[in-house]
Amino acid sequence: MYCQMRWIKKYWFIAFIISAFTACKQEKIETAPDISDIEVEMSLRRFEKDLFSLDTNQMARSMEDLSSVYPAFSNIYFNQILGTADPSVKNSIGTVNYVKGFINFPAIQRLKDTCDFIFGDLEPEMASFEKAFKYLNHYFPKLPTPDITTFISEYSVGAFIYKQNSLAVGLDFFLGSTYPYAQFNPANPAFSAYLTRTFNRDHLVSKTMRVLVEDVTGPPGGSKMLDLMIHRGKQMFILDQVLPHVADTAVLEYSKDQLDWLVENETEIWAFFLTEDLLYSTDMQKYRKYVDYSPNSPGMPIEAPGRTANWMGYQIVKAYMKKVPQATLKNLIELKDAQELLDRSRYRPPRR
Repeated sequence: MYCQMRWIKKYWFIAFIISAFTACKQEKIETAPDISDIEVEMSLRRFEKDLFSLDTNQMARSMEDLSSVYPAFSNIYFNQILGTADPSVKNSIGTVNYVKGFINFPAIQRLKDTCDFIFGDLEPEMASFEKAFKYLNHYFPKLPTPDITTFISEYSVGAFIYKQNSLAVGLDFFLGSTYPYAQFNPANPAFSAYLTRTFNRDHLVSKTMRVLVEDVTGPPGGSKMLDLMIHRGKQMFILDQVLPHVADTAVLEYSKDQLDWLVENETEIWAFFLTEDLLYSTDMQKYRKYVDYSPNSPGMPIEAPGRTANWMGYQIVKAYMKKVPQATLKNLIELKDAQELLDRSRYRPPRR
């Protein structure tokens, strides 16, 4: 049933909202913990450059040398990402010939050239990663500082964590929102416009750090929508703490217009979830678009983005951390009972 309520469309507030978000980001930077005394060892390895520099006249030996430099990553890359462990590859083409064909394929060569052009160096990203790792060390001192490996996979994987704490970044997922991803496979929903909007350099650090945060937070405490929205809200909050220097649009993965709409309609969104009896629903099909990436939130105005429940979870987590100032991020992660967190937050949407 559609929930009849007054969704706000106050366009004259746009200037105010823009200044409010700018002030909010500046305030977060100013109130962030002092990390000036924290030292981290940064390590960046450009696997894609080494892969495409292989001597194809001595392919087997070159691959062995590459694997000795990247023992853990090369195993994942060749066997799982490129799929050389597949019996059909091993028995017909063979691993060495398959990899040789991959790096010599014209479309892959063009993709590699594009990545080289856009990411000739990663100095801005590495500077941002360094700050993020320092904040990570502040909040989680026992967590090893990640090393970073870049690669290209022909649009298979964007970012993942491997070994204990190593981060892998698929550069071909950050070529820009105008890059023709949909032409590669028009039927692939991963190349929908609402997703490729964030496939750019501005989102590279935050999307990669999100993988690490998801690993640190573990699984949600239950299967109700409340469990997932609080869990995703925790992840948003933690990501924001380790990336206070990154724009909210990148950290939260909403456009500026979407963020404006969410802020202005927070009360209405909360009322919608209550009226539609969604908070305690265990039917994932009913609430999937409110917690997963989606172009919209069913039952809400067209301006409403997907993941509106996550946004509400983020607001509840912020209320909880304000109400319980002694709580650390580790405490926040350990509190798995979403209902308890909601109760202790004493969350109330703003009155307008």
